[in-house]
Amino acid sequence: MSDGPQERLAALGLTLPEVTPPLAAYVPAVRTGAYVYTAGQLPVVDGELIATGKVGAEVGPAEASALARVCALNALAAAASAAGGLAAIRRVVKVTGYVASTPDFTGQPQVVNGASELLLEVFGEAGRHARTAVGTAALPFDSPVEVDLIVEVSD
Repeated sequence: MSDGPQERLAALGLTLPEVTPPLAAYVPAVRTGAYVYTAGQLPVVDGELIATGKVGAEVGPAEASALARVCALNALAAAASAAGGLAAIRRVVKVTGYVASTPDFTGQPQVVNGASELLLEVFGEAGRHARTAVGTAALPFDSPVEVDLIVEVSD
């Protein structure tokens, strides 16, 4: 068996979900040159937001990390749709994670690790990326987390 991203994803028991249709005036992903930029992705499964609330109040850090993982999977689906498939993604360049959190919560980096760790599991060293983890007062639809990606793609 090949050790490509699709096979690694399958070994994790995961498949790329359908790309969530935009909820406003944007597209899920845009390719320009050798890069794909995704829109922010929420923890949506089968068209439903699976959690709401603030991290540090209604949502615990471990749950939020798992939600960031779902966001990253959705972002991969969006990136793959613009890249011509998951195999066309050469490397993950940048991850930005937003965490809707209480004012005293400072564990945003650990929450966004959920996304980063998934990308490392799927792409190996090509999944190692630059990252920003930001705490924010609120996210769309009261989502606890949101993740977007920049990936480099093959020609």
